[in-house]
Amino acid sequence: MKTTVDNLQILFEDNHIMMVNKRAGDLVQGDKTGDAPLAEIIKEFIKKRDQKPGNVYLGVVHRIDRPTSGIVVFAKTSKALSRLNKAFAEKEPKKTYWAVVKNQPPQKADQLTHFLLRNQKQNKSYAHYKQVTNSKKALLNYKVIKELNNYYLLEIDLETGRHHQIRAQLAKIGCPIKGDLKYGFDRSNKDGSIHLHARKIEFIHPVRQGKISIEANVNQEDVIWKACEK
Repeated sequence: MKTTVDNLQILFEDNHIMMVNKRAGDLVQGDKTGDAPLAEIIKEFIKKRDQKPGNVYLGVVHRIDRPTSGIVVFAKTSKALSRLNKAFAEKEPKKTYWAVVKNQPPQKADQLTHFLLRNQKQNKSYAHYKQVTNSKKALLNYKVIKELNNYYLLEIDLETGRHHQIRAQLAKIGCPIKGDLKYGFDRSNKDGSIHLHARKIEFIHPVRQGKISIEANVNQEDVIWKACEK
């Protein structure tokens, strides 16, 4: 089910920021498809809820892939946006993801280091073990936190934020994410999603300076995701 003004999952909101639990399939920001992005849905929601006569300010701080679910942070003021942009650019927030894979990883826990080369035309990144021209270093740490029937749940801490980083790096070690045809999984999920979820984020509030730690539930209507949270 796509997000609408009426089913928006708000995880945190104050005068400066809003964090939502994005459904798989939602666009964070507009693209060539012309589909309504989450940013516009949130603006419409705030306008309706707060009965605002004028335009609603909302800044997109970061994005997660369309088939991915989980936490997305938006700024409600220009001051918050500029400070959050700086913090995200400097990799200050701690981002934790969940991924469901079919194949057992080589280790129960490991750090993966690859060099990712993005192909703009294919909208895909290729992972290499050694640096190649125009590639960018990608680092993540993973651990297996649950064994399911036929699948493994990995918890991933990102150290860099590259294009399709988790998808490309896990595929490189023989563990493509469930439903991710682009990166080698053998079949798609019926709803077009992939089993990758932005589970948790921690960062310093851009104005109040206190630490914020937010966690997002997975889709309880999905049998495999539901089993992950039991």
